[in-house]
Amino acid sequence: MTLAIARAALYAVIPAELLFAVLLLSGVAPPAPLIAVAEAAVAAALVLEAVVAGRLFRAARRRGMGRRAALRAVYEHMVPDKVRRVAAFDGNGLLSLVLWVARRRHGVPPGAVAVSYARQLTPVLTALLTVMIVETVGAELLLRAIGAPVWLRVTILVLDLYGVQFGLAHAAACVTRPHVVSAGELRVRHGVFFDLRVPRELITSVRVSPNYNESGMVRVKDGTLAVEVSSQTNVVVELSAPVTVVRPLGRRAEVTAIRLFADDPSAAVRALRPARTLDPS
Repeated sequence: MTLAIARAALYAVIPAELLFAVLLLSGVAPPAPLIAVAEAAVAAALVLEAVVAGRLFRAARRRGMGRRAALRAVYEHMVPDKVRRVAAFDGNGLLSLVLWVARRRHGVPPGAVAVSYARQLTPVLTALLTVMIVETVGAELLLRAIGAPVWLRVTILVLDLYGVQFGLAHAAACVTRPHVVSAGELRVRHGVFFDLRVPRELITSVRVSPNYNESGMVRVKDGTLAVEVSSQTNVVVELSAPVTVVRPLGRRAEVTAIRLFADDPSAAVRALRPARTLDPS
């Protein structure tokens, strides 16, 4: 019960603090009594968070966990899985931007084959980002022209800039996090949102098979996983035993076949072929 109250307080405090930050940055001074009440509520929520976190930390330590493991356990208890996943998407997206600038890739060990899938995404994302940037500038000019209050302009500008950053991060993640074929596994990815490791010994066949009617970035139906790019897949991988798929927001499913997209599907099939005798492409 206390943990549920602490979570609810956390959800209330974060947007409230963001709202006050936007108001203050915009030069809008809320009434003093409102500020006093809000700060008292924030202080009470923070004290509650600290008490609950302390109890969870001590309990984890009593179970024999190290400090780092105990802190991670507290984080996982207090922050729901879906919230942690969304936060990880943002963090890994920013890391992908750094890797993109440095011309490096994530999770491609020496001797592994990187199977890119971002070629068709690049024009679409470029056009989308261009539209978003034009919309950001246009919205700011329009709001200035109609005399909109500063707090509203700042709020919309922050949201627009976050959208641009999100789009750039997604483009960078798709480039820097390709599918990977290594000696022991096939790693199927889609930016920072999806990552599946499939042992090579489970692969019974692989073939080129274009499909132009995929729906949903990561979709599971009738035991088949589809990881699409621009509504397309072009490589089919059959498995001898089910593997567990964890979708972007945590839902799990068992699959025995995988459809994925590769910029060069024939090269992807050739990279997988040395593991065992596979069906011809």
